[in-house]
Amino acid sequence: MNLQVIGCSHHDSSVSVREKLAFTEDQVRTFLDKFHQSFPKSEAVLLSTCNRTEFYAAGKSAEGVPSSQQMIEFLANNRGLKAGEISNNLFAHQDRAAIAHLFSVAASLDSMVVGEAQILSQVKQAYKIAVDTGHQIPLTHQVFQTAMKVAKRVASETNIHTTRVSVPSVAVNVLTKQIFERLNDKRILILGAGKMAEETLTYIAANGGKDIVVTNRTRSRAEGLAEKFKGQIAPWDALDKQLTDADLIVSTTGATEPVVTHEQFKTVAQKRSAKPLLILDLAIPRDFDSKIGDYESVYLYTLDDLQKECEKNRQSRQSQWPKARKIVDQETANFFQDIHRRNSGSTIALLKKQANEVKNSELERLLGRLDRLTPEQEAEIEQSFHRLVNKLLHPPLKSINADQNSEAGGLLDAMKRLFQLGD
Repeated sequence: MNLQVIGCSHHDSSVSVREKLAFTEDQVRTFLDKFHQSFPKSEAVLLSTCNRTEFYAAGKSAEGVPSSQQMIEFLANNRGLKAGEISNNLFAHQDRAAIAHLFSVAASLDSMVVGEAQILSQVKQAYKIAVDTGHQIPLTHQVFQTAMKVAKRVASETNIHTTRVSVPSVAVNVLTKQIFERLNDKRILILGAGKMAEETLTYIAANGGKDIVVTNRTRSRAEGLAEKFKGQIAPWDALDKQLTDADLIVSTTGATEPVVTHEQFKTVAQKRSAKPLLILDLAIPRDFDSKIGDYESVYLYTLDDLQKECEKNRQSRQSQWPKARKIVDQETANFFQDIHRRNSGSTIALLKKQANEVKNSELERLLGRLDRLTPEQEAEIEQSFHRLVNKLLHPPLKSINADQNSEAGGLLDAMKRLFQLGD
């Protein structure tokens, strides 16, 4: 297997970089279609969340899979960027390292909030979209199915998911309490009506928040969320008034451009006077222009601001970390051993078939030239040929079985070239 992954995450890229590389579901589908047109022999999966964008490519041969640099250039071009603008903010892994990385991501060991559950469903969704594009992805299927199994093992065999702390919980239970003593007397405005908005509202309600207003471009989704939390609905075209009245704003839309620009907020700020406003911008790309945070009475927090608090969460789970990492390492080794067994089995079968064909041809030729042989003599000659072939093949076959690095181009590839074995 030849596998490449490039990407960015909260570990090595700021929000400003991540939002440039964020994709909606429709954009992911378009991206994959374009990729397969450019690299028809390669499989691909694109994972895009608020904290990461990861681009996986796999193929049977190295020639069919783009290099990491080609993948960076393809990603940059798709986003209207130059490769040099993003290359320093991207990681790149190959083969075993790429597999171990995906397993860690699916098991939420690489998440901003270690142990959060959402990432596994996001990995599943990224895989499903790749399947739904209609392109064949047998190698990627094996990789992602195993990643899901690893995530389940980590969840069941460690306590790393116990009392999970999510991004919304950190936002509400930590950042909100730094500004407000209580929420039961605050006007709370929710922009967006997806899973992130619903989870955030769960924590807000648990902390006493009850004056809730939901606004969303799709009114039906806003109605469902508002009904669940006994809130009100506001039309999207009345956003300025809602911004003026709010004390706490939680924004989680999937918009590709800022929902509230600096120019738009100037008028809102004048109407608010010096009334404090806390904005939790949990969207990627960001919903609020960063300059809005420059107002003295506005406290604007983005996902990057959650990094420090989430790091505390990571440290609190350190006791479970070695066990979880051991599971990832074990499953990575098992994955490649399985690939090695299947690849080596195919190569060994081809080698034995080729050797037996040569043996049988030469045996037939020899027996045809020898006269008056008894059946016992013919059998002895045939047995001698058989033993000779087996003894000649034994050392290379033993070496193939012992070579656990053949998936990276070891003895298997060398054997195929030396003996000109076809697939």
